[in-house]
Amino acid sequence: MDQGTYRNADHGDHDAGRDALRALLTGVDARRHRLALALLCEGGWWTRADLVRVTATSRRGVEALLREVAVEQSGDRFRLTRAEARACRELLGEDPLTAPATEAARAPGPAPGETVPGAEVPRPAAPGSMEPGLRAPGRPLAMLPADPVGHLLPRHAELLARMEGLVAGAPRAVQALDHVAATPETVVRRALLLDARFWLPGARLLCVGDHDLTSLAVALLRPDVEVTVVDIDERILAYIGEQAERLGLDVRTRWADLRLGLPPSVHGYADLAVTDPPYTPEGIGLFVARACEGLRDVEQGRVLLAYGASERTPMLALKVQSTLHDLNLAYEAMYPDFNRYFGAEAIGSAADMYVLRPTTKTLPAVAARTERFAAAIYTHGPQSVESQGAASGADAAALAEFAPGLLVGEWPRDLLPRTPRAKLATWLAKPYAAASERVAIAVPAGLEAALPRLLLAARAPQVRAYLGAPLDDLSALSEPLAPVYAVSAHGNVVDATRRALPEEVPGGQAIAGGVEERVEIVLRRILDHAHGKLANTWREALTRLPGGPTKKQARSIVAAVAPWSADVTPLELPAHRLRELRAAVAASLTQTEPS
Repeated sequence: MDQGTYRNADHGDHDAGRDALRALLTGVDARRHRLALALLCEGGWWTRADLVRVTATSRRGVEALLREVAVEQSGDRFRLTRAEARACRELLGEDPLTAPATEAARAPGPAPGETVPGAEVPRPAAPGSMEPGLRAPGRPLAMLPADPVGHLLPRHAELLARMEGLVAGAPRAVQALDHVAATPETVVRRALLLDARFWLPGARLLCVGDHDLTSLAVALLRPDVEVTVVDIDERILAYIGEQAERLGLDVRTRWADLRLGLPPSVHGYADLAVTDPPYTPEGIGLFVARACEGLRDVEQGRVLLAYGASERTPMLALKVQSTLHDLNLAYEAMYPDFNRYFGAEAIGSAADMYVLRPTTKTLPAVAARTERFAAAIYTHGPQSVESQGAASGADAAALAEFAPGLLVGEWPRDLLPRTPRAKLATWLAKPYAAASERVAIAVPAGLEAALPRLLLAARAPQVRAYLGAPLDDLSALSEPLAPVYAVSAHGNVVDATRRALPEEVPGGQAIAGGVEERVEIVLRRILDHAHGKLANTWREALTRLPGGPTKKQARSIVAAVAPWSADVTPLELPAHRLRELRAAVAASLTQTEPS
């Protein structure tokens, strides 16, 4: 609408309209609508998104309220008309929660286009707290119940300011991964909750997915906590790794598609785990199951889960809670609307925080149910409805001509039925026992990020991968694999041909050569043992060079040039670490012996 025009609720009969509004303000669950209406009665301008975030009411709930009142609109902002504000204040009565505190607060807001300090409503706050910039002229927000750590926020203004900068610079959300950014205050409050509830000095924290940067907030608050992030998003891993190095924080990054398993280096690793997963029962179940696998002491560990549903969809929340019940998890606490987001208006831009305690029956339940979750876990994009036979579109005749000795992934049963098969998760978890000249891999739509790891896990001279869609960027795949494979792509088919080994003497020691030749030799040995620990194979490759260092010297050299290499396998490395590996190997070859 044009600035300054009016839109009146289409009530038909006025009394019937008031009856509908009274119905929204009646009952034990009316608090959300009463709070929203009280804020509108104060006369300020609002957007729907701001009203949703502040009240933790779903967009549908806010729209239901707005249909019953008369508003003045300016662009995407609106406010009650003066007459409507007076009428709605009468409906609300003098409830101490919703009644304005002063007569000044009853005055109508500025006219459209007029600027009054404090009249805008920037990023809203979580209940019981005030994010910087939010102004509440009356009682409604100030009278909300305090959250468990809201009283601690004033002491951590510097941490909040740093997280605002880090969140602002983070990679943008990816809809296909169900990303919705949490507010900086939310991630600070998560860190404060962990610190207030648990003894953190010397503890290990596992972030199962971390688009929100909770890892950095915890590490900034408690530098003595060892934090590891597992995520499928290469951009997030690169950003967290870069910021952790810049700030001197002990935050490690691991790549994983959780449908294919948890990285070996974080199995039984953590004391606490935090996750804000896709809000589907399958997504919640999978992420929480992997978080439980990451705990080193099931009887002492905890999993903190962010999950929210609209106040209108209790059955969806029940399905999720049933999934948690199936994993034999005890609810130690649940803080309503603890997490706030920029977006997710369907659930009120808010999510509850669950504190889950595993039991002695949790890990058996995880082992029995994990495969059930490894299907469609997202609500958007190709990963929300995965193909049940990703390679069924492959040309059967061409596949037969390729003559694979092993099929990896989900293939139609009637396609080469006598050929041995292996699951993708098994393929990544451990080396395949039998040698094969040719391997064919089915990569379902949505799992393309796993392709470099699936190829590195192979040892066959010829590997052919069938994708759900054509490859977007061949160079991003071929560059890190160059020491091992020559890679080509044709439509949705990727062929990888293993390169010849660098020359070695019969005893296994590499022939002396220039720096570049030695770099290739060391890289090849590392990537040929992709299931092994990177630091170990790197150290051994250095000691096998003519005139190479001792094992002790090699260990110190690797730790100095690549501190991120400890306890990780090449299959877990984020893409940016795989790209850095060549330069790091070159640096290790030029290191002098430790003094």
